[in-house]
Amino acid sequence: MHVFANPTRFLSIARPLTPWLFWGGLLLLSIGAAAGLLYTPADYLQGDSVRIMYVHVPAAWLGMGGWTGLAIASLMQIVWRHPLAGVAARAIAVPGALFTAICLVTGSIWGRPTWGTWWEWDGRMTSMLVLLFLYLGYIALANASAGESPGNRGSVSRVTAIFGLVGAINIPIINRSVVWWNSLHQGPSITLRGSTIDNSILWPLGFTVLGFSLLFGAIVLMRMRALLAQNKVEARLQRLART
Repeated sequence: MHVFANPTRFLSIARPLTPWLFWGGLLLLSIGAAAGLLYTPADYLQGDSVRIMYVHVPAAWLGMGGWTGLAIASLMQIVWRHPLAGVAARAIAVPGALFTAICLVTGSIWGRPTWGTWWEWDGRMTSMLVLLFLYLGYIALANASAGESPGNRGSVSRVTAIFGLVGAINIPIINRSVVWWNSLHQGPSITLRGSTIDNSILWPLGFTVLGFSLLFGAIVLMRMRALLAQNKVEARLQRLART
C-alpha cells in the first residue's frame, strides 16, 4: 500500500475513480430500489414491511464494514506509519456513522410492525448502538487531534488510531450476537452456505448492497480529497506566514 503513500499519486487515481463509483453506485441503487419496491412480492408473514430490508441490510453491512476499514487504516498508521492511513480512517468515520444510524433507524421502523416494539435491548441492537457511539467518539477524538502534526492536519493522532483499532472488538460481537444470545432479531439469513430468504425477494438486495457500497467508496474518496486539499492550503498559508 505504500505505493499510494504519495498524495499526488493517490489523487491521480482518486479523481477519475470518484465519479465512476458515485454514478455507478447511484445506478445500481436505483435498479435495486425500483425492483424491491415495484417488482418483488410481499413477504407471506411480514407483508410489505420486508421491503425496508433493501436499505437496512446494506446500512448494517456498511456500518460494520466501515469500522473494519477504519481499524485496518489505524493499524497501518500505527505499525507502518502510512502517511495517508490517518486521512483514510478519518474519511471513513463520518459515512460509517451515518450508515450505522440509518441501520438503527430502519431496524426500529421494521421492528415496530414485526415485533410490536420500536426497540429491544437485545445483543444485536445494543451492539449496533455501541458501534454508533464508537463512531461518534472516534470523530470527536479525530477532530480534537487534528493539527497536532502541522504538516499533516488531515490525519489523526496515535491515540485516535489506537481507539479505532480497539473498537474493532465490537465487530465480531455484532456479527455473532444473534447466535450467542436469545434475541428478537432473526438469526443469520445469508451465510456462505446459502440464504433463508426466498429468491423472489432476495435478488434486488444484491443491487442495493453493491450500489450503497460504491456510494460509500465515492464518499470516502471525496472526503480524503477534501482533507488533503485542506492540508495543502493550510501548509501553504503557514509558509506564507513565515515569509
